Amino acid sequence: MRTKTLAAALAAAAALSLTACGSEDGSGKSGDGGAVADVSDGSKKKGAIVLDNPKTKPDLVLTDTEGKEYDLLKRTKGKPTLIYFGYTYCPDVCSLVMSNIAIAEQKMTQQEREQLQVIFVTTDPARDTPKRMRSWLDGQGGKDFVGLTGDFDTISAAAKSVGIFVEKPKKEKDGSITVNHGAEVVGFSPKDDKGRWIYTTDTDTATYVKDLPKIVKGVNP
Repeated sequence: MRTKTLAAALAAAAALSLTACGSEDGSGKSGDGGAVADVSDGSKKKGAIVLDNPKTKPDLVLTDTEGKEYDLLKRTKGKPTLIYFGYTYCPDVCSLVMSNIAIAEQKMTQQEREQLQVIFVTTDPARDTPKRMRSWLDGQGGKDFVGLTGDFDTISAAAKSVGIFVEKPKKEKDGSITVNHGAEVVGFSPKDDKGRWIYTTDTDTATYVKDLPKIVKGVNP
């Protein structure tokens, strides 16, 4: 079923939901804080939110999991692309989102899989090394997913440009680290490279299975 906003305000509200992805110490063990995603209008949407005002794809050059420069605009030009801002130490939400997409991707045809670009941009670059991201993404089932890291301010500006709020990781008095970030997936059309769809954390695997082939074609789910 297609879910579409009737007003730009609803899309903006969904795009600005904030996830507090727990508090963790430097060892990578999760603290007591859980991940919470709150869409400000209180609704839970599994299907795509179709943006009335499409987002411009960020002009972003970062480092991929092979330690090489990755130019987002050049590498994804004319390709269906999903972008998610999160971090590997996140105790639940980030893993859930990435694994849901990975499972759905396996249901696609080989040709569809080769076209779809899934980009994971870390919001915790101080700890998310290229090696760690590669291992983590592979563990979620995303062996073909692209992981990107780099300067935090650059990442934050890119996230903000597509309506995703990101806060700089904060070290608490007990030594744990809290990372707050918007938890939506932004989908970019291969037809014009515009961000036309948003998926919230309530999106399940079945929805991605149904929607991703349509995104590959550049049509609204």
